[in-house]
Amino acid sequence: MPAGFGRLWTAQTVSSLGDGVSHAALPLLALTLTRDPMALAVVTAAGTLPWLLFGVLGGALVDRWDRRRTMWGMDAARAVLLAIPAAAAALDVLSIPLLAAVAFLLALGGLFFDTAATAYLPDLLGRDPAQLERANARLRGAQTAASGFAGPPAGSALLALGRSVPLLADALSFALSALLVRSLPAVPRPAASARESLLRQARAGASYVFRDRLLLGLALRPAVGNVAFLAVETVLALFAHERLGVGAFGFGLLLTAEATGGLLGAGIASFLGRRLGTGTALTCTATIEGLTILGLASAPNPYVAGLALAVCGAGMGATMVLGPSLRQAIVPAHLMGRVASTSRMLAMCAAPFGAFLGGWLATTYDLRTPLYAAAGLLLAMTAVTATMTSNRRVETALRNARPQADPTEEVALQTTST
Repeated sequence: MPAGFGRLWTAQTVSSLGDGVSHAALPLLALTLTRDPMALAVVTAAGTLPWLLFGVLGGALVDRWDRRRTMWGMDAARAVLLAIPAAAAALDVLSIPLLAAVAFLLALGGLFFDTAATAYLPDLLGRDPAQLERANARLRGAQTAASGFAGPPAGSALLALGRSVPLLADALSFALSALLVRSLPAVPRPAASARESLLRQARAGASYVFRDRLLLGLALRPAVGNVAFLAVETVLALFAHERLGVGAFGFGLLLTAEATGGLLGAGIASFLGRRLGTGTALTCTATIEGLTILGLASAPNPYVAGLALAVCGAGMGATMVLGPSLRQAIVPAHLMGRVASTSRMLAMCAAPFGAFLGGWLATTYDLRTPLYAAAGLLLAMTAVTATMTSNRRVETALRNARPQADPTEEVALQTTST
């Protein structure tokens, strides 16, 4: 791996640790201000709005801007931003509107950073599919460990030291990430389309996804998956309590089992891609996700449920390495930001539908119904997208994405060989 990847990996790990701290701290801070569920929901919802409002336009802007500069600029801006609620908490003037505004702006900065990082990585690694899989596996594993395991308990512990402490810790993580990213090697900026409007560029990126069956299949998986998984997540705590008989600690262990499976899946993703082919591996992991949710719905005890969640997490972890790596290897550099943001926006837009579906099915029928519905959605999605992301289609796309050799170089090589 190039030396620059180590710095990018470290930067994203540090930033993910800060994200995990704030992910736990922001809701707890809101809870110190109000017990109104709607007010708490406003803070949570504010963190999802940027992707819904600016997803495709953000990708078009990233394709115009220098990606490395965008990354470190966004992290530096988020470090400064977090100083505002930290000061407000220290002065005892913190409020729900301020927390909602901070959550929105943090997510907006994350939109630009994540899109720029997704577009920068293929240039850093020379668009090599094997290296992209290894890199995404390491990035995904570090992100899960930092934001899923270490960050939330650290955020809760730091909050006990003072309301401004976790916010300052997150600000420090963004500042360190910005310094590391700023030291990364520069890559050529894609040539901009002359005199083309931002809206037209955004529309071109979205249409590129919808016209390409492979890219559309890769985008449909997380979109439909989010509907299914949010339907499960909406009722999972209640399901664990009433059907499995576990308390808060046991529920935490179930989530830990899922996160542990995610780490394992990210680690074996490259192996699965080599042995089965990327297309077949994606179909297998999607099938595993659907079957394990079905197993979760019929689990007779917490141990079987924990095993089902761990295997499901492994399928999700592998999918989230293989899918983005393939997209980064086949999408032209000048479209990478728009294609990545379009796919992410589809997934984010689908999530609220899943939450509503899970709540409605649980209220109308029972707690197992959302799980059965989610399993059915995942298996149906797998059947629909299997041919869209087949090995043959993947190999064709990778072959077409490889730079063509210069004919004069080929003649020279043949002459030398002769």
